[in-house]
Amino acid sequence: MRTQVVIIGGGPSGLLLGQHLNKAGIENIILERKTKEYVLSRIRAGILEIGTVNQLRELGLAQRMDKEGFVHNGTVISYNDEQIRIDFAEHTNTTVMVYGQTEVTFDLYQGREADGASVIYEAEDIILQEVKSDATYVEFKKGGKTHKIDCDYIAGCDGFHGVSRQSIPITHRKEFEKIYPFGWLGILSETKPIHEELIYANSDAGFALCSMRNANLSRYYIQCDARDNPKEWSDQVFWEELRRRIPTEFADTIEMGPSIEKSVAPLRSFVCEPMQWGRLFLCGDAAHIVPPTGAKGLNTAASDVYYLADALKRHYLQGDPSGVKTYSQRALARVWKAERFSWWMTSLLHHFPEHSKFDQKMQMADVALLKSNPNAQAVLAQNYVGLPY
Repeated sequence: MRTQVVIIGGGPSGLLLGQHLNKAGIENIILERKTKEYVLSRIRAGILEIGTVNQLRELGLAQRMDKEGFVHNGTVISYNDEQIRIDFAEHTNTTVMVYGQTEVTFDLYQGREADGASVIYEAEDIILQEVKSDATYVEFKKGGKTHKIDCDYIAGCDGFHGVSRQSIPITHRKEFEKIYPFGWLGILSETKPIHEELIYANSDAGFALCSMRNANLSRYYIQCDARDNPKEWSDQVFWEELRRRIPTEFADTIEMGPSIEKSVAPLRSFVCEPMQWGRLFLCGDAAHIVPPTGAKGLNTAASDVYYLADALKRHYLQGDPSGVKTYSQRALARVWKAERFSWWMTSLLHHFPEHSKFDQKMQMADVALLKSNPNAQAVLAQNYVGLPY
């Protein structure tokens, strides 16, 4: 087989890149290790920055999102019973969209299938070959047979544990990582959301987040030990702990019900530099991870895709190789800003085991500044809705 771009990974970043390339007439094949059903079964975050929303609209894939998604004009930050509303519309003249990552992935698959573009599922033992030469190719196994795809470029969109980043020699990549000393215990419940906007809560009892998927499906999180087994948390204990951490106004009115999904997610910040090696480019979780506090995971992957798609289109359609050569620098400049914001939000809202009384006072001072200073609110809003590409 021969194509121009091989995309490793059939999740949202790989599919989004594929749609940009399809629209530009650039040949591409996606290799996905799992089945389509498995990919669509993964439950992930659901807050889309304006840049991600605009990409879906430009690709003609936003009809269902615009019909079923929830536009949010702001969010609430609380400390015990004190509440601060961050008005996105006032400070940035834009909004975010609440629309599940599973739904985004479904829409992207629909678009790819409508284009008749190829996805090879259950591709195993993927090996990236000759990425530093003009004879780049990818080998993989399917159905017990070894296959080969010759290509010009490879886009590694295969996540943190994928093969793409590992294909860059360890002597030529730098990895920066921070592991947080806690996790998020999250549940999904068929209940009405507690509030029309997200609530990020810090309290004497710990961190909590109140989110939603739709008008009758809520997503809630509380800070926990990263080693906790979700099966050891009963629904009753979870609801009691959540109510302790959110403002009384909401704790008294929350609709509770049985969980339909429950899990513990560890938190980490991670960046790999560079994000390209020869003819290999990394996108999304293959290159960087953020704690979910700032809602930047999928959105930072989407910004990578924007830069890579732009570089490849300029190369193939205009004969301009400059974007291909500078992809890593361009992507990383925005990645580190997203990392900073996610780290800051996490530091602002969580209890750290090593925090002294002084550290706690500094955290409370940060909250007080945010409440009293419109400029501080504006900076949070600008980062939350998404920095410009």
